[in-house]
Amino acid sequence: MKATITLFSAKKIITMNPAHPEGTAVAVHDGLILGMGALDELKNYGPYQIDDTFKNKILIPGLIEAHSHIGEGTHWKFPYIGYYDRLGPDNRKWQGLTSFDDVLKTLKKLDENMPDPAEPLVVWGFDPIFFENQWLNRSHLDQISTIRPIFVFHVSDHLATVNTALMSLMNITREMDVVGLDKDAAGELTGELQEPYALRLAGDIYDSIADGNESDENWQTYGIQAKNAGCTTIAEMAYGSPGDQAAVNRLKRLMDNPGFPVRVVQLYLPLLHGVEDHDQAALWVLKQRKQGTKKLNLGIVKYFLDGSIQGFTARLRAPGYHNGNPNGIWLTPPDKMFQTLLSYHKHGLSMHCHCNGDEAVDIFLDAVEKAMATVPWMDHRHTIHHSQVTSSAQYRRMAKLGVCANIFSNHIYYWGDKHYEITLGPARACGMDACRTAKQMGVHFSVHSDAPITPISQLHSMWAAINRQTSSGRTLGENEKLAIYDALNAVTLDAAYTLKMDQNIGSIEPGKYADFTVLEEDPFEVDPLKIKDIPVWGTVLGGKPFPSAPDTNNDQ
Repeated sequence: MKATITLFSAKKIITMNPAHPEGTAVAVHDGLILGMGALDELKNYGPYQIDDTFKNKILIPGLIEAHSHIGEGTHWKFPYIGYYDRLGPDNRKWQGLTSFDDVLKTLKKLDENMPDPAEPLVVWGFDPIFFENQWLNRSHLDQISTIRPIFVFHVSDHLATVNTALMSLMNITREMDVVGLDKDAAGELTGELQEPYALRLAGDIYDSIADGNESDENWQTYGIQAKNAGCTTIAEMAYGSPGDQAAVNRLKRLMDNPGFPVRVVQLYLPLLHGVEDHDQAALWVLKQRKQGTKKLNLGIVKYFLDGSIQGFTARLRAPGYHNGNPNGIWLTPPDKMFQTLLSYHKHGLSMHCHCNGDEAVDIFLDAVEKAMATVPWMDHRHTIHHSQVTSSAQYRRMAKLGVCANIFSNHIYYWGDKHYEITLGPARACGMDACRTAKQMGVHFSVHSDAPITPISQLHSMWAAINRQTSSGRTLGENEKLAIYDALNAVTLDAAYTLKMDQNIGSIEPGKYADFTVLEEDPFEVDPLKIKDIPVWGTVLGGKPFPSAPDTNNDQ
């Protein structure tokens, strides 16, 4: 009789299932887990074949990146000029630019190597907070070219700096009354475009890097980056939002291809489509949800309240920004949040809302409380994303209301020092991204990379929550360090919970998808400071192995 069951053997399997926490083999049939334990225990399921590819490796539930963007696919078509080193989809290393002069020299070199003077120069990853004494503006870019349009996308994806040539081409003028169109004390344009309303003034040039969902290649790159990092499920939080049936059909075609290496949760973003009638939009999202497949989940709404802390566009409660900057930008007027949320809530649709600042968290929780009083729904799983300076009182309130969190733990490493020195000050910086407090208050939470804002790697997101170490080696908040088990839970079972997928993914137990991350070392056995460096062999998705790409380690 032909074997139909695959028994994967491993050095150790960590299940995140309290009833059966560890084993050395897992039985898989037709993409699902039949059982887990010792190899001999699994041989009675029927005809089987043994796959010992992982006999010396560690299997954990497939890592879930519950907040990322297709920008991890689109951005790599353009030069990277960020502060930190980055690995591209082919594992080629792009050197970080750690001085303002290096940024300008790189831009000049890129300009000189482009033969067509009318072709826009688009780059990404620039991080102005590391050069706060030399804030990039249009005069710097005009030194590069007065003819070629230049668009410098900041690493936050919330801001860009452009030159005069681009503003002239797109008819961006000082007379425009647009939120986020930055002006100096004299009322002149600085060249900085803050948040979506201003960024869209750059037209097709902005769209070329920000709206790449129409390209199959971009999706494939995105999936490869996730797979190489050990992720088996990713939530795309913005640009791929399916606005019509053709978009839904296209996503189903892409994701259901057997060669596509991850499952995708595609959120619907009303802001992307200029929605005014949210009740009508909710009916469209319900229609989408019914069309989900094993590899494409639809039916969650993404919304925005504020901007970016390091870009000074997030909304903070008193005492505000540590360096005295004015408070940030409301992307949704606070007085509209309740009615907007209610339109989706009453139709049984969860909303995941971007709230970097604690003032934004208050507004969202007020809206949830009113929505639940209007239409009771105990299992809504509305989720606050980023949740960077959420207080213990707010986490207590979240637990009471059933609100989840997806915490941007990577901020501690990449921007922790700057939050300590510039944006938040020592006291609040030590309490930011408070995963341990969220755990203690009983909040279901995940942690994320926000890729491409930081490199997609849930091992790194775990590491940041566990060690709370900045890039300079400073520890931000010793008492907020998260236990290894709780960090792993945050990127597996709790991440699945926030996405309403915990019945199918997040742990290794019978009936769930056979999705595993394959590691070379045990995260519970290595030094906690080395968790982010654990080599990832690859993944198993629905029982099919997907090895990671080889590390070419070529500098760019």
